[in-house]
Amino acid sequence: MGTDSNDEQRPDDGTAPASEPLTDGGTLTGGESGRSQDRERTGNAVMNWMENLSEAAYAYLLLLPAFALLTLIAFYPLIRTFVISLRANQTRGLEPLGAFVGIENYVDILTGNARLARQFLDVGLTSSFPFVELGTPFFQQALFVTLAFAVISVVIETVVGFGQAYVLDQDFRGRRWVRVAIILPWAVPIVIQGMIFFLLFQPTVGFGSDLMQSLGIFSATPLANSRDAFIIILVADIWKSSAFMALLILAGLQSVDRSLYDVARVAGASPWQRFKLITLPLIMPALLVAMLFRTMDAMRVFGLIESTAGCTTVPSLSCLVVEAMFGGTRIYATAAAVAFATALVIGLIIGGYVLLFRDTEGGMY
Repeated sequence: MGTDSNDEQRPDDGTAPASEPLTDGGTLTGGESGRSQDRERTGNAVMNWMENLSEAAYAYLLLLPAFALLTLIAFYPLIRTFVISLRANQTRGLEPLGAFVGIENYVDILTGNARLARQFLDVGLTSSFPFVELGTPFFQQALFVTLAFAVISVVIETVVGFGQAYVLDQDFRGRRWVRVAIILPWAVPIVIQGMIFFLLFQPTVGFGSDLMQSLGIFSATPLANSRDAFIIILVADIWKSSAFMALLILAGLQSVDRSLYDVARVAGASPWQRFKLITLPLIMPALLVAMLFRTMDAMRVFGLIESTAGCTTVPSLSCLVVEAMFGGTRIYATAAAVAFATALVIGLIIGGYVLLFRDTEGGMY
């Protein structure tokens, strides 16, 4: 039987054609077609897996890049600091660290045997507030100073910031300018802030020293006196950071539904009852977040102290770390131990805040 010469012949061995048609005149080889189908099946499987995730699992998946970045820039340095703190100081030779000594550096800083104590010999342990006699000298003294600074400053800044936020939450003429005046101190850099108060309480330059001395509050040289300098640094920090608290608390106040106050007025609730039963419970999450941020910042205080009175007058935990690292003696392991101990204290404080925040979210109020 004859065949038409124009008919195309298929291969007799039953193999597939060498290529398949592709749009726009191109061709897609069999291998590329298979890989494309594999990628499509993989993509569909990934999409199906993501669609079947719970809301919590999906949220954690979205946060995974942030967790990875946080591990890289925060947790790894923290772990590395802890590893360094387990080594001995080596002040001679090319290597700054010696052999493994375990927790010996932590024992030294807690018992006052660490060499960083030399920096603060001019601060008497038996002087008046805030430096009290603690039994084990300088690390606990710096820890006490840091904790006292954090607690006092955060409490006062919360009260002052709440008052400022409450005023800004009201409708009145000129509120925009009042808001600028309240926020302006927050824009001042820490070094300039420290220099302002340094010059203000210099006996030969500023009027603050003479004024406080005439009132019997400060000594003739307040920046050289531990108690006076501590109060000056507190005032400087409150002056600057209250604006930060006010902004965060104001955001919480403006998120409160105003109709709740109207209902409370109709029900005969007094202003104090409206504040206690409506305002405070609803802004408590924002208030706790603001206090958490400020506490973390206050526990790391260094720049304000150094630019105002100096770490030799008002020691803090950060002052101990900086002095141990750059004070002329290479006691890097001791500095790492103080830094890790500081991070541990801050972590415990954050844990307390998180527990309080969880209780508040669960209906504590």
